[in-house]
Amino acid sequence: MLGIFIIYTNISIGKEPYKTNHETSENSINKEKNSKQSGTSNKIASSFASIQAVVNKEYGLPEDYMPEDLVVPNVPFSFSGTVEKSHLRKEAAEALEKLFLLAKQDGIQLNAVSGFRSYEYQKGLYANNVKKKGQEHTDRFSAKPGHSEHQTGLTMDVSSKSANNELELSFANTKEGKWLKENAHRAGFIIRYPKGKESITGYAYEPWHIRYVGDIAENIYKEKLTLEEYMNL
Repeated sequence: MLGIFIIYTNISIGKEPYKTNHETSENSINKEKNSKQSGTSNKIASSFASIQAVVNKEYGLPEDYMPEDLVVPNVPFSFSGTVEKSHLRKEAAEALEKLFLLAKQDGIQLNAVSGFRSYEYQKGLYANNVKKKGQEHTDRFSAKPGHSEHQTGLTMDVSSKSANNELELSFANTKEGKWLKENAHRAGFIIRYPKGKESITGYAYEPWHIRYVGDIAENIYKEKLTLEEYMNL
């Protein structure tokens, strides 16, 4: 119990790596072609550790992939305590802090809702959604294990008090949702599943789901592209 307490005390500071017992990224990359997949495709995302990796229904992640540099960003969350979904990769976490600061300067209060999810967590989440909402509805909004962007540690679901911190379409009509759509790129994020691009991304519109892609975000925003279109996939 003491060991667990120490780990989470360090995590709460926001700059200490998320302590795990997983393989290194280098070893995972070496095993890339042999890693077990469980999803709609057996294709593994090229350079899946890259901040610009495409992860979708066709391209997945190794079951054992977990980023080594997970930290907790110093931003407001919609929940208390430190849990798995509090984390992002270090570069993405720092970018999220910048994004929230830009929002605050414009009088906008955002809350982080859900970041990193392990393969096992997504497996349980997906199964639960299928049980409650059915296969067809689930596949429009939820990724199969190994095909979730949340496993990359580069994605954060964001909401606001005005939307009751829920991940609902109504968030798009709030001042916070509108601000996020027009400003996420300033910190290297994109709205990953934009409206009208469902046939390309494979998912319904999610105004709350932002993905860190770095300096290509501005071009994606200006050209009104998806990550798939930008990468010519």
